Amino acid sequence: MPTPVVPTVPESPLVPDPPLLRITEVSAETGLTTRAIRYYEEMGLLEPAARSDGAYRLYDPSDLERLRFIKSLRDDAGFSLAQVGKLLEDELARERNRERLKTTQDPEERRSLILDARDRVDGQIATLEAKAARLATMIDEAKARRLHIDGHLAELDGGPAPHPPVGRGSHPPLSRAATDPAR
Repeated sequence: MPTPVVPTVPESPLVPDPPLLRITEVSAETGLTTRAIRYYEEMGLLEPAARSDGAYRLYDPSDLERLRFIKSLRDDAGFSLAQVGKLLEDELARERNRERLKTTQDPEERRSLILDARDRVDGQIATLEAKAARLATMIDEAKARRLHIDGHLAELDGGPAPHPPVGRGSHPPLSRAATDPAR
């Protein structure tokens, strides 16, 4: 009886590393200028994956993702670059803590790592809540302006004036900003 031929399963081929991109390619991919990308590197928000023989900056997919995240925080959420840097620093520290947590069984060290992670998240929450409060105030002010404008339109349509006429000896009400010393 002939020996059965068992097909061999080829070893999984090594997945080649994704190609590294030069700064102009990254600029086209992310919509950021090359100047902005270099500036983010100077500020410590980004470190290129590598440098070519000619000292050109080379970026990998994780660099692209980081740049998109920075751009989103800056453009969509209105964070300053200092705030972006702090958020990125906290995320990096949390990742390092997560890795250290996997390698230690010491209860005190584990507690310290977990408390540090919680403190960092609390800081992020505070930053985000402050941003949300500023945005809520801006929204309220815009809504008040809209009501004021609607009052003028109503007056043009025969409705009451948006503010009573100011008579002799009376003064228009002060704005909230003028009466609130905290503003």
